[in-house]
Amino acid sequence: MQGIRSILVVLESAEQHDLALARGRLIAGVTQAHLHLLMCDRSQDHSTLLTELKLHLLDQGYSTSAEQAWAGSLHETIIGVQQAEGCDLVIKRHRAEQSLKKALLTPVDWKLLRECPSAVLMVKTERPWQGANILAAVDVGNPDDEHQHLHNGIIDHGYGLAQLAKGALHVISAHPSPMLSAPDPLAPRADSVEARYRQACQAFQAQFDIDDQHLHIAEGPADELIPYMAHKLEAAITVIGTVARSGLSGALIGNTAEAVLDSLESDVLVLKNQEIIHHLVALAQR
Repeated sequence: MQGIRSILVVLESAEQHDLALARGRLIAGVTQAHLHLLMCDRSQDHSTLLTELKLHLLDQGYSTSAEQAWAGSLHETIIGVQQAEGCDLVIKRHRAEQSLKKALLTPVDWKLLRECPSAVLMVKTERPWQGANILAAVDVGNPDDEHQHLHNGIIDHGYGLAQLAKGALHVISAHPSPMLSAPDPLAPRADSVEARYRQACQAFQAQFDIDDQHLHIAEGPADELIPYMAHKLEAAITVIGTVARSGLSGALIGNTAEAVLDSLESDVLVLKNQEIIHHLVALAQR
């Protein structure tokens, strides 16, 4: 979190109590990051209200700038400003869309998660962060370099958020189901799969200083286990990462982040690996 130097806050209204702004002020108060306020509107003029809000934040000691913009769509506007201002983090309030509309059209927030090169914090609740648990979701059983680098970022941000909130960091990793019915006689035995996974978890715990009490390993689909654990822990924030899939566009975000966005009862911080970031920066600069 200390690496965040500039935060783009997407406002729903030019009010001091805007929920995304409240999260931005909390993070900036610790990291000393610059706050760039963005009102996405192509019709009504918000310049007077934005100026008043900016001056109020400046009086409180925040480094602040503000603008109103529109560039064809909400997510394209946000990404364009994020690139122009060099923001390390985008904060936006998440609004769940109706199931029928979601089935026919890609939700706006999914587009933002897929295409924005920076980290994105989706604010979902008014639950205070102070003293709350932070949940980080990782894939311990995947040893490739991209996942390892992503794990570093997830845990680093998780610890940073826990320190900011004066809470505890918990980590969840979904256990792959044993191939009990695998027809291939050469397929790994279920017990050997389990043993290798447990060994990987021990190495992960040693690397990131996570004890047994704060590491939660469960067998089943990640998109079900993550919301379940977040609910059980009453987590205020869930940190999720995504890695580009081989053979697919780097703009594709992992389905897990999209699948859990509506079902999680916490704020959601989505991080990307470097392959996706480089690809999305190139797309945004065209």
